[in-house]
Amino acid sequence: MRWAGVSWHGRLASRLAALCAHPHKARVYLARMNKQGFISPKAVLHHGDFYHGGHVFLDDRVVLFQREQGKPITFGDRVYIYRDTILETGYGGGLQIDDDASIHPRCQLNAYVSDIRIGKGVMLAPNCALYPYDHGIVPGTPIREQALVSKGPIIIGDNAWLGVGAIVLGGVTIGAGAVVGAGSLVSEDVPPDGIAVGNPARTVRLRSELSKNPPIPEGASQQ
Repeated sequence: MRWAGVSWHGRLASRLAALCAHPHKARVYLARMNKQGFISPKAVLHHGDFYHGGHVFLDDRVVLFQREQGKPITFGDRVYIYRDTILETGYGGGLQIDDDASIHPRCQLNAYVSDIRIGKGVMLAPNCALYPYDHGIVPGTPIREQALVSKGPIIIGDNAWLGVGAIVLGGVTIGAGAVVGAGSLVSEDVPPDGIAVGNPARTVRLRSELSKNPPIPEGASQQ
């Protein structure tokens, strides 16, 4: 891991290190061994403007893809991207993921037209999708021939958590510490520490309204 990185010889070093490591999340320790982090030899880096901080982790079959006019993908320190996740930029959109964020398997982040900005410590559960753009749908012209449009960037505040299969649309800000329930479709802002669920998602309460002492499972020691 001493020589690992995004260059061809760095990818080769990662390949050799991976031969001696268990798969998936058991490989995260490799990223901690070198400031360049661990980028799986099976990850696809088809992006000319990828910049990252220290100790990042890109798992098997992660894809970074840049279409025309795609702005940079930028990672902070200790960003973990798990297998089969696809990150794309194009048509003026860019992607920024801050320190200690984790994107779990099979997520799709398409930063087209507008940006996606993900704060520190954010967690995206598997199968989340972030789309800050829409296809034009005016009549008289095939949809595939219409320009992409956007209501604005997607911004996810520090330490927010998105549950399995959550979808976030353009122009949405999810506040710091907020929680989005599994399977929710987020088309409106979620306040800091808000808990939003449903399709479309609605904020049902704040985390501050929850008990500070979670119930102890039956049979567990109270000491």
